[in-house]
Amino acid sequence: AFRAAARAAAAEGRLVARSLRVREDEGEGTGGERYRTVDIWGRVPEVRDERARSHLVGVVIDPRAGRAATAAVERLRDGLFSLTPDGRVSYANRSLAELLDVRGEVLLGQCLWDALPWLSDPAFEFRHRSVMISQAPSSFVACRPPDRWLAFSLHPDADGVTGRVVAVGRPPSAEEAPAEPPPPAAAPARLGVMYHVLQLGSALTEAVTVREVCQVVADQLLPAFGGQQLALYVVRDGTMHLSFHTGHHESFLDWLEGMPLHARLPGTETLTSGIPLFIETRRVLAEGYPDIPTGEVNSWAYLPLIASGRPVGTCVLGFDEVHHFTTKDRGVLTALAGLIAQALERARLYDAEFALARGLQRGLLPHRLPELPYVRTAARYLPCTSGMDIGGDWYDVIPTAGGVALVIGDVEGHNIAAAATMAQLRSAVRAFVAVGHAPGEVLAGVNRTLLDLDSGLLASCCYLALDPGSHRVHAVRAGHPPPLLRHPDGTAEVLNPETGPLLGVDPASDYPQTRIDLAPGSILALYTDGLSEERGTDIAVGIDRLRAALAHAPAGSLDELADRLLQNARHSSYRADDIALLLTEYRPVAPPH
Repeated sequence: AFRAAARAAAAEGRLVARSLRVREDEGEGTGGERYRTVDIWGRVPEVRDERARSHLVGVVIDPRAGRAATAAVERLRDGLFSLTPDGRVSYANRSLAELLDVRGEVLLGQCLWDALPWLSDPAFEFRHRSVMISQAPSSFVACRPPDRWLAFSLHPDADGVTGRVVAVGRPPSAEEAPAEPPPPAAAPARLGVMYHVLQLGSALTEAVTVREVCQVVADQLLPAFGGQQLALYVVRDGTMHLSFHTGHHESFLDWLEGMPLHARLPGTETLTSGIPLFIETRRVLAEGYPDIPTGEVNSWAYLPLIASGRPVGTCVLGFDEVHHFTTKDRGVLTALAGLIAQALERARLYDAEFALARGLQRGLLPHRLPELPYVRTAARYLPCTSGMDIGGDWYDVIPTAGGVALVIGDVEGHNIAAAATMAQLRSAVRAFVAVGHAPGEVLAGVNRTLLDLDSGLLASCCYLALDPGSHRVHAVRAGHPPPLLRHPDGTAEVLNPETGPLLGVDPASDYPQTRIDLAPGSILALYTDGLSEERGTDIAVGIDRLRAALAHAPAGSLDELADRLLQNARHSSYRADDIALLLTEYRPVAPPH
């Protein structure tokens, strides 16, 4: 059975959990044979060394002790649970679910203070953090509504916390204090407000765009103060415009859209005066603003968003039930308004610069590729997902007297300076091609141009001169990843033309050219390193994976092939570099004259 499992792992590359019966070693003289069941997992190492791939690496687990321990814990009347280092429940026995009056599956994967409203006081979460930091046991008492008191004890180690819960009588401190009705289950404890404020400040530092800032504000403010509606209006051209809304009332504050700042409305007056406006009942709203529709909302908080002395917008919280704003609520919300305003203003500037950068990028790249009788081309560009989403990658297809020039390049950096340098280099390539320079002379001239620009930036480039009359390509590289060639039979190879140094290093650099024979039906792939590089992987491995993808991807059309080669990159949430891809299919229509 073990050998069969090993063969399966060799064929599939991995072995999912499988159980084997193993004979017990009882020693000589014992009557009969005994067996136990073990679980095995395994995999073949993902390396290129064939000797290493001849081994199966895995684990063998005897689950008897674990099952016995679980059964013992389930028999206890005390509630027992296990927390991960970040406080999430990884195990809870049946007694715990009964003591907390909640289903066990509700707890798994959740933090206790998130799953149970009566534990939402941040003091309980801070207790968990303190035991993880100090690695010293701790305990506390909490009341499960309406009057069930439970004692929690926490026992930490580096891998998490083991907790125990038992029922206790009413503590003396609670006996002396007057009985108060428990807070509604949906409303967090008042002491948790400051904790959510700190969370908001931390989350706003990571929000970059206006949309991200608005989403953070909604995620933090609504649960902190028990609101159900939130709208963020921004000032544009002296009028109010809705930037974000969340809540189940679609028409919440529709009447504020397009209103000028001088209008006598709560959303504009709070902004012009700079004073927050808290309206607790519909009667109060009707007394101050008799013509405003209320919808299904009963209480409102209008917060002016003012950054550097200029109005940015208004944040409005809405409550379905009557909400009484305490002095603490008003002070905290007033302080938060300034924090939100600064983050929103920063995000608006970023969005404006982002739009400018993307417009510049689109303007610098070819709007369409030329249509030629003997080649078909397709190109793609993906910006990186960090920074300003603009970089120095470019591609070009340039018709020449003897055929066509295929160019791809990459200027270091992801900013407007890199894009501007890229535009100048692209123009330089076209200029040297137009006067009839040979491929090596083109890159030598572009190298001198980059040094004359004195930008301090380096660039790589790959230049292919395709001559349909001779079925040949002359390739020149300046420190750029090698091109790929897919043959008509579907096989693909990595071309390795000679390469010169990066552009911008030495004005005397030489760029030798390499001749490559090209069969009709072949596909050339030029790309920048953002497509082949993978974090923690050798660049040669990434290039070979791209070659394999080029060989195996269906080639119904060049556009379909380009999309398939970029499929993984498009779905990646983080790309550290820009990606440019240029595909060229050689299809001579008739024998050349």
